[in-house]
This record gives sequence, C-alpha cells and structure tokens, in this order.
Amino acid sequence: MKKLLAVLAATTALAGAAHAQAITEFNIGVLGGENAQDRITGNECYRAAVEAALGVPVKIFTPADYDGVIQGLLGGTLDMAWLGASAYAKIALTDPKAVEAKLIAKNVDGTEGYYSIGIANKASGVTSMDDAKGHTFAFADPNSTSGYLVPASELAAKYGDLDKYFKSTAFSGGHEQTIVGVGNGTYDAGVTNADMIGNFADGYTSGALRKAVDGGLVDMNNLVEIWHSALIPNGPFVVRAALPQDVKDKVTALTADLPEKDHACAASVNGGEMTDFVPVDPAVYAGILEARKLQDKK
Repeated sequence: MKKLLAVLAATTALAGAAHAQAITEFNIGVLGGENAQDRITGNECYRAAVEAALGVPVKIFTPADYDGVIQGLLGGTLDMAWLGASAYAKIALTDPKAVEAKLIAKNVDGTEGYYSIGIANKASGVTSMDDAKGHTFAFADPNSTSGYLVPASELAAKYGDLDKYFKSTAFSGGHEQTIVGVGNGTYDAGVTNADMIGNFADGYTSGALRKAVDGGLVDMNNLVEIWHSALIPNGPFVVRAALPQDVKDKVTALTADLPEKDHACAASVNGGEMTDFVPVDPAVYAGILEARKLQDKK
C-alpha cells in the first residue's frame, strides 16, 4: 500500500474519473534483443494483467529493432515500454514531453544498474579486450545502451577508432544475435549485458546473457568474459505522457506491485531476477543523455 501511495502521490481521483473511458486499446512495446515470439511469450502474463486492470484490449508489439519502439512512443502508436537508458535518452532529446519515466528495477543486491559485458568465443584465443585487436567484433543495435552506446564510448576512449582497432565491426541486430553469433564463431567477440551478480558460467542473475542461457541458446563453455563497463543505470518503465492520468496511474501501480503479487511474471518481464520495481528520478539518466548527444553529433 505504501508503494501504491508513493506512485500515485501526484495524481487525483478527479483526474482519473474525468478520463476513465478515454482509451479503447492499449499497446505495449517490447525492445528487440531476442526473437519476437520469445518477447511476446515472456510478456504475456503482464499483458493479461494490464488488460484486466484497464478493461480494454492490450496488445504487445515487437518491432525488429529498438528504433521501432522509440518511434512508436514518439508517434503515439505505443503507450508504454521498458526502455534501455539510451533509447530513453533518444526519446527525451527528441521530445522531452513524449514519455514519463516512472519506475526502475532494483536488483537482488539492492543496486539499480547493470553492465555491458564483453564476451569472446573461446576458440578465438581472445581472453581480454586487448587481445580482441584485429578480430571481428559485434555490437547489438545503434540504440542499445549496453550493446553500443556505453561500450563504444568507453572502448573508443581507450583504443581510439574502433573500426581500425577491430578487424571489422557489425551490428548483429540485438543482444541475442550477438550472444549466439559469438557462441557459434560468427564473431570473435562482442558486447551484451548482465547484472554481474552471481557467476558468469550461469549468465549471471539477470540480463541478456542470462536470458540466452535460460533459453538454451548458448553453451557458456564456448564463451569467455573479456571486459565490462562502468555501472549503467537500469532502463526506465515509461508511459506515453499524453495518456489519461488514470490510465498512467493504473498501469504504473500495477507494475510497481507486480514483484510482490506475481514475482515470476515480474522476473520474466525484467529478463531475470530482481527484488522490486521502484520510482525512478529521470536525473539518473543525465550522463546517458550527454553521451547520447555526443554520439548523435558524430
């Protein structure tokens, strides 16, 4: 109850009553990074819960790339999403009034962040990022925080022009594609993400690497960890700002309470274990916004 009151503190019952019947459907966007069917299946429990709460049809949309979700939120065809920090930064820089950041996931150790993880195919002989020089390297998506923005920035600061440092660089299309590609030798190395809680051999506790392990997509015996970034803030749960206030309140409260009411569903939505979804201050993404500004100027 305390959590619910905190989430709804800035709203009024009058606003909710005024807009109670203002929507006829609700659309959830799920970022790329794994195949569309897995994204739909992993979020079905959440979709059903939102539909029951709002009383209107709720659909899940799984665009092929991150930008599909970004443009859907900017254009009003999507109503909510869990975003990566870089995707949120792109929306905030394009239209600061398009979405409202409401919640952030709290990890099992109490932190609220994760890491970009460098991985290599064991057969490549690459055991560190220094070794990766002259090898093929995969990023995930231009709008991925841990799959491009942060690692490209940190690695370029140390190694210079990455197109010259690596034999070749490529966008795999998503974290799942990078993990599978490195695992089967399509790429010698690449970057994905994990919370770095627990063991690398298990894919850690949550993140894209853990999803791939749980889905049986990769044999961790074929991978080695070669690098990790500084801590990155977990991406925010956002709702489209133009939605009726009561709709935003209901979906936010439902999501905030999900870890307590249906922990398995919350973990599925999160892509791994966590303890809670808590209110987020958009200021935590200030550094990501600055990095995104620099990237977009290139």
